[in-house]
Amino acid sequence: MSSFVSAHETIAAIRSGKTSAAELATEALERIQRVDQSGYELNSVLAVSKTALNDAMTIAKDLPLAGLPIFIKDNIQAIGLPGTAGSKALENYPVKQDSELVTRLRAAGANIIGATNLSEWANIRSSKSTSGWSAVGGLTANPWIHKHSAGGSSSGSGSAISAGLVSLAVGTETDGSIVCPASLNGCVGIKPTVGSVSRVGVVPISDAQDSPGPLARSVADAALLLEVLSGINGLVAAAESTQPLRIGIVKSWLSGDAGTDQLFEAAIRELAKTSITLVEIKVSAPAESIGNDEYECLLHELVDDLGTYLPGRTDGELVSLAEVVKFNQAIADTELKHFGQELFDAALDLGGRARAYNRKRSRNLLWATQTLDNALKDVDVLIGATYSPAWESTLGKGDDYGNNSWITMAPAIAGYPIGCIPMGITEGLPVGLGVVARANDEVKLVAAMAQIESALGLGVLHPTFTK
Repeated sequence: MSSFVSAHETIAAIRSGKTSAAELATEALERIQRVDQSGYELNSVLAVSKTALNDAMTIAKDLPLAGLPIFIKDNIQAIGLPGTAGSKALENYPVKQDSELVTRLRAAGANIIGATNLSEWANIRSSKSTSGWSAVGGLTANPWIHKHSAGGSSSGSGSAISAGLVSLAVGTETDGSIVCPASLNGCVGIKPTVGSVSRVGVVPISDAQDSPGPLARSVADAALLLEVLSGINGLVAAAESTQPLRIGIVKSWLSGDAGTDQLFEAAIRELAKTSITLVEIKVSAPAESIGNDEYECLLHELVDDLGTYLPGRTDGELVSLAEVVKFNQAIADTELKHFGQELFDAALDLGGRARAYNRKRSRNLLWATQTLDNALKDVDVLIGATYSPAWESTLGKGDDYGNNSWITMAPAIAGYPIGCIPMGITEGLPVGLGVVARANDEVKLVAAMAQIESALGLGVLHPTFTK
């Protein structure tokens, strides 16, 4: 089958006998070899399951995902895949148990055929880290223009989906890590309400902000995967909803990049032609102290949450962030050759959760929830621009984010859901439109994303594979 056929159409083809899970797995593995490992050398896939073809033979086609090949980000545990978070520190500790979300996927008939590369430790090691690079997986490319960033930290998941390797992938987001690669690669991503998808068996940063979520090429496909991951009913139906919506336009969520912001204004003009009611919402940008509080809260949590995760994963051999820091120092020529670990050092200096953390977190949460609740008071969802076009990857010099909006910050801190859909092409690269909803209102989020997707009429974007 074509590599850009939707998940829904592919499942229908499996059930009708036009194709099989085994054929799809074979085709996906061939695409990985031809596009990812050689040829264009996308390098989005960190590891492939050795049992992918055998697994395909045993999956019942009446299950919700019917044997569909799916990728997971390599900070998610799945037996037979590395689950390293891109770090050499976890490479020698095989996964002994599926994460809870992988258990759900397998029960629904997913064939988890590979793990995607990511920004090592989900971009929490250094402010000079390069999105899409990990010591285990190397550097992921952008399928539109090879030398440009695939975003992060769910770099490989976004890149692989855009490139047509599979139709569905799972990423994780703490602040921007699904929305960013969705925007930069030209696909759909959803970070659901924090806690709605299990994080048991996912390498953690922050219990308050981490959330796994789907990446796909359409809202309908993302809704299908999110329904399986979360158990929230009605998401697939919501992608077909024509119920009139009130959408709040947040002009302070413009990116500052001329091409991106022009596409956002053009999107608003298209939405104005539909039955959607548009309302301009004034939202004040955060003070610098808000970002500083969030940054330090994540580091406080990292010390505790990674310290809780590591002993079980490593059988007590590597038990703390401090030991990871020492491990990296011992193999500095591999782990630290492009950038350091000053965020890890800062986290150790701050320590875990204590009074200082509680004060910062309380301030952060009050700002984020008040900001979003006030903005959402009279509308169903809020929209804004997300990121400027993908910048060039420069190993050792960090990410040149250029111009991006602060749309992900308040939802990240508050734990509210946020999605991203393609908005158009500028400078030969895709950019995304962000959609924010109330906590636990994924149904409204999906409905709005689908109606906006339909109004824009872009269809599935096909990358140019410019090298």
